[in-house]
Amino acid sequence: MKSLEAIRNTRKFALVALFSIVAVFGLWGLAFFFNASPARFSGRRAYAHVTAQMELGPRVTGSAANQAAGNYIADQATTAGWSVEFQPFVYQDTPVRNVIARANVGKGPVIILGAHYDSRRRADRDPAHATEPVPGADDGASGVAVLLELARTLDRQRISNELWLAFFDAEDNGGLDGWDWIVGSTYMADHLTVQPEAMILVDMVGDADQRFYFDSNSDPGLSAQVWATAARLGYGEHFIPVARWAMTDDHIPFAQRGIPALDIIDFDYPYWHTTADTADKVSADSLERIGRVLEAFLETPER
Repeated sequence: MKSLEAIRNTRKFALVALFSIVAVFGLWGLAFFFNASPARFSGRRAYAHVTAQMELGPRVTGSAANQAAGNYIADQATTAGWSVEFQPFVYQDTPVRNVIARANVGKGPVIILGAHYDSRRRADRDPAHATEPVPGADDGASGVAVLLELARTLDRQRISNELWLAFFDAEDNGGLDGWDWIVGSTYMADHLTVQPEAMILVDMVGDADQRFYFDSNSDPGLSAQVWATAARLGYGEHFIPVARWAMTDDHIPFAQRGIPALDIIDFDYPYWHTTADTADKVSADSLERIGRVLEAFLETPER
């Protein structure tokens, strides 16, 4: 017959063991919960990518800041688990470099999400500062920020497509010193070895007074699908299904090759190509809206 002390020790051991088991499985359950929960697009995180680019200074093609911006993009996409490569070439004796991040390789037809990361070398719409470079917060950094946050949050298991994030260089110096517009995207489209299913461009998407209208040079069906997704998410006042623009932008070289292409752009931006295109004009809420729309659109099985 066990002594009273032995019984007490046995009970103490049993209680310790029980609490240990509960603690272990409780922690495992929490870990499972947090790992299983998909990341959600965060406007705050996206805005941090805007400020990180702005800290580099104007990202004019061929400059040290432009090189640093391309490296930053590559590092962030790699950290998010995407395969990254550079696409370098020379234009007007200037080194140019697109950055391409890929995921779900071989899973299905390719969808390209694009943004340009260079900024304009002269603020020619700013009479008081026409020879100074454009900081490029909304016009450049905002689209890049959205793609980088999508690299973190997209649930690739729910997407039956190979995904490319294309960061174009040399988009924004058209009309200056004999340069064309959309140089980087034209080069990439000219060198495609596959026929993508769709191309979606995000350009100037972070304006605090955010209003997206249809672009007449975009694919009507693709436009309607994305705007319908925005309406379903409750963003109808920011995505107005009325044609207002006919943009020459980085989607054009893809559309010219028969690829359904869409330009999501808020061109009602008073600071366009001025020295006032600074980070304070960009809203985390605006970045979050466009990011959530693209997330939902890409992750919808019946798309």
